[in-house]
Amino acid sequence: MAVKIRMSRQGRRHRPFFRINVIDIRSPRDGRIIEKLGHYDPLEKTSEKEIVLDIERVKYWLDKGAIPSDSVSEILLRFGLKHKYAAEKKTRRALARKQARAAGVLFTSAERVAAQKAAEAAKAAAEAKAKQEEQKAKEAAEAKAKKETQAEEKPEEAKPAEAAAAAEKKPEEKPKKEKKEKPAATEQKPEEKPVEEKKEESAEATPADNQPEADA
Repeated sequence: MAVKIRMSRQGRRHRPFFRINVIDIRSPRDGRIIEKLGHYDPLEKTSEKEIVLDIERVKYWLDKGAIPSDSVSEILLRFGLKHKYAAEKKTRRALARKQARAAGVLFTSAERVAAQKAAEAAKAAAEAKAKQEEQKAKEAAEAKAKKETQAEEKPEEAKPAEAAAAAEKKPEEKPKKEKKEKPAATEQKPEEKPVEEKKEESAEATPADNQPEADA
């Protein structure tokens, strides 16, 4: 008959209490009990009352081949009762941990919690870095837009000044252009030609008038 040492839960809700019993491996957890070996009260503050065991009967059943559960095995180790099942469990656990690490799988809950915290810290650092880069890009864009607006405002301020200067210069230049217009030159040419023709006629007329006087 296969025998196992394990705990059965007693007590009420939020007030657990466990009995350490020797039972048949084929029986359910709260099934028929072969022998009571002690009890475990997790809410008890004093170590003497927390775990109560009959050490002699526990050794007897271990020598008979009784297999303690994982929880009972830890309790027995706390009492200094070393047994082959604890050593076997330790070697199996070390081998399983080695295989899990070789496969890249987290083995214990502590490793999973540490990995989760590391992932959250890395995520927070990446978000902070991305936020900082976004802030820098936003500041650079604002500075660039400010420079562009300043560059656009300067020519607009200069244009009215240039327009005012050009408006002041234009009335001064217009009278000069009117004095140098070609129609004034064309009007003078017809006046000069008659004067030259009259001079030529008078020059031709003078010898003809003088000839009769010489004959007389």
